[in-house]
Amino acid sequence: MATEGPRFKRGLFTFLEELEENNERDWFQANKGRYEDQVKEPALAFISDFGPRLRKISRHFDAVPKAVGGSLMRIYRDVRFSKDKRPYKTNVGIQFRHKQGKDVHAPGYYLHLEASQCFVGLGIWHPDSPTLKKIRQALVDRPAAWKKIHSDEAFSSTFELEGDSLKRAPKGFDPDHPLIEDLRRKDFIGVTRIPRKTLLAKDSLDRFEEICRAGTPLMRFLCRALEVPY
Repeated sequence: MATEGPRFKRGLFTFLEELEENNERDWFQANKGRYEDQVKEPALAFISDFGPRLRKISRHFDAVPKAVGGSLMRIYRDVRFSKDKRPYKTNVGIQFRHKQGKDVHAPGYYLHLEASQCFVGLGIWHPDSPTLKKIRQALVDRPAAWKKIHSDEAFSSTFELEGDSLKRAPKGFDPDHPLIEDLRRKDFIGVTRIPRKTLLAKDSLDRFEEICRAGTPLMRFLCRALEVPY
């Protein structure tokens, strides 16, 4: 069990709350030191500390403690094609991508920190059409393996499958298939909400590792479907 102090402090959430109310460049520049000290550095430390634990879950995922090109997602929003011109994200996003994620659509782990909610997600979100077809075909080819995910006690007690779905059966798949509800999915992600107090606790790394381990059945199924190692 962890004996270190918490990686995240209350100041992180205080900063995010204030950013929601002052989402403008002048305010952010005046408070950039707070962002560095209370948000960015703790997040990078969390990523670095989780790296060895992630390798024990699967050595095929990366924990890269870098603010650019690493596991910490940028706080700056891309507003070029958006009607919403607020320059900053009001959440912290941490992603642990598959080593082949740069070349193919592959599943990953995700931690979301926001003033209003925190959650852990894993799986694959908004895959392209060829990737989605592979996952759906895996459901058809290995229905018992898919059902086993739902019957896994650790997974089912931790995660809910969420994401968008088609209104009708996808092209090329039987609309009367027993797994049609899952075949209609456009996202294959497991999500679990996590209390802020859990992330502020001394054993936050332990709890996050436990959650990620509970997602193994889904992650293993998706990796096999997409022919990438788990």
